[in-house]
Amino acid sequence: MDTSHPNKKYEEQQKQRLNYMPWLYWSLKPKLKLWAQAWQKEWQAYLQAMETVEIEGEVFISPDAKLFAEPGRAIVVRDGSFIGAEAVVHGPVDIGKKVGINHHCQLDGGKRGIVIGDECRIAAYSSLIAFNHRYDMATAISEQGVLSKGITLGTDVWLGSHSAVVDGVNIGDRAIVGMRSVVTKDVAACTVVAGSPAKLIKQRPA
Repeated sequence: MDTSHPNKKYEEQQKQRLNYMPWLYWSLKPKLKLWAQAWQKEWQAYLQAMETVEIEGEVFISPDAKLFAEPGRAIVVRDGSFIGAEAVVHGPVDIGKKVGINHHCQLDGGKRGIVIGDECRIAAYSSLIAFNHRYDMATAISEQGVLSKGITLGTDVWLGSHSAVVDGVNIGDRAIVGMRSVVTKDVAACTVVAGSPAKLIKQRPA
């Protein structure tokens, strides 16, 4: 069955819109969603054939995003989640249900991985880097290798635009990180932090 939209220009424009506003994928009218589902099915099949990508349920992954998942460094994307355009995701990364990874985000799981709980929102241009260079003075940094402890986000965490989370950090359930913050230490559940380095601002209302 041909699921393409009769207006090709419309379809291409809608693809661009969805690439950068992927949450709209779930609000498409049934007739309009047919071509979008076919487009996603083809792209996701390609990803799963070329990389160690595991998809559970219905998700949206922009073809303009870059997913790299060598054997042993899987990327798992669960039902209701999306990855926007120009995001770069390098496994191991485990993405829960209904997670939003917006455009131009950078996630690198290092050796220990990134785990993102259900219902998280990661705003545009944010980065989570689960490794760090060794840096003693006796040897050039390029020759020292890296360390990796991993990063964990609980459920219902919101990272504001341009946030950065460094290796070894755990962010508790329902925590919020303000725009342009650099998170260098664990964040307690239900707290709001901001700044560089991020510090406690207030408690999130119950």
